[in-house]
Amino acid sequence: MTDLIITPARRRLILLAAILGWLFDGLEMGLFPLIARPALQQMHGAGVTDEAFVGHWMGIITALFLVGAAAGGLVFGWLGDKIGRVRAMSLSILAYSLFTGLVYFAQTPAQLGGLRFLAALGMGGEWSLCVALVMETWTETGRPWLAAWIGAVGNMGFLLSAIVGLSFSVTRDSWRWVALVGDAPALLTFFIRLYVPESPRWVEATQLAPAKPLQELCQPGIFRTTIIATLLCGVTLIGTWGLVQWLPLWADQLTHSAMPSAKAWTQAWSALGAISGCFLGAWLANKFGRRLGYFILCAASLAVCLVFFAEETNYGAGFLVFTYLTGVVTASFYGLIPLYLPELFPTRVRATGQGIAYNAGRVLAAIGALQMGALMAYFGNSYARAGEVLSLIYAVGLIVVWLAPETKGQPLPD
Repeated sequence: MTDLIITPARRRLILLAAILGWLFDGLEMGLFPLIARPALQQMHGAGVTDEAFVGHWMGIITALFLVGAAAGGLVFGWLGDKIGRVRAMSLSILAYSLFTGLVYFAQTPAQLGGLRFLAALGMGGEWSLCVALVMETWTETGRPWLAAWIGAVGNMGFLLSAIVGLSFSVTRDSWRWVALVGDAPALLTFFIRLYVPESPRWVEATQLAPAKPLQELCQPGIFRTTIIATLLCGVTLIGTWGLVQWLPLWADQLTHSAMPSAKAWTQAWSALGAISGCFLGAWLANKFGRRLGYFILCAASLAVCLVFFAEETNYGAGFLVFTYLTGVVTASFYGLIPLYLPELFPTRVRATGQGIAYNAGRVLAAIGALQMGALMAYFGNSYARAGEVLSLIYAVGLIVVWLAPETKGQPLPD
């Protein structure tokens, strides 16, 4: 069994691979809000921006991305429990990098949406696989802060995408070149396959009998946990994809597209807030428990978002301050969720269970993204009024979290 021992050097390799995977995952997701509006404007072909056209397709493409991520979480999570975390993770990273780069060739909104769906398959799988691999190879005392870094590094990728936007003016004529940046993570797969060791917990669990994750997840106790975890992730993801991901588009609208850097600055301040928030979320969960920590974050997110969308009507310093605060509270869940989800599922079904819960939450978020587009149309293309209504999703989280089990102080289930 000596080959199953994870030495400190091997553990560092696992963490490095996961960090790079999360970093590029955040970069891939952050690039699209920068290119979405100019890409759709170019594809519309009119001289004057049609906000209804942009809002309609932004909602559809965001929904396609989230549904794709949900499907990817199921497919790659299942693969992770069947063939191992490392091999499945390599395939997921390769998928999302190649299909993001192919966005360069998109000619219609439908093609853009299709490629985002395919890229999302890989992104949805990569998150749950990295979380499972890291949490299964680290000590109990280190897991809370690793959860913080999981969320923080992904948002560092968002920040990196903002730096790309600040360094390169993203317009109707230049957005395709930005999409090519998405090919970079493909190189990471070679490093992972050559050097990153497999999770010894997974190896030992599957030596007894072949894993049958989908069958095991249907057991009554685990099934109930999966449903509750999905709802908790859904609240988190609706907030991100129905509200925060639209902030760069709102900034572009407020500046009448005359200041391309407004999108990037908005993304940068949102990412900086999110990085801080991930450590806040992990600290709250470690200090007060998983359920009370989640409850506090929902209350804070509800308050900040309602004030932001009600009070800010112009792009400027106040807008960016609230963007930062919104990033802090809404992304703080991403320091709590990676800590909480692995504690809810046994090793044999952990990657699949996490993948289903987190990414089925993205299906709920896809519905939220579509509703954001519908609400914008209802409120006369007002991001602010639509955002106020969708912010109420955090009130749902205030209730649902008390149905979940408390796992603070307990080891990962075998």
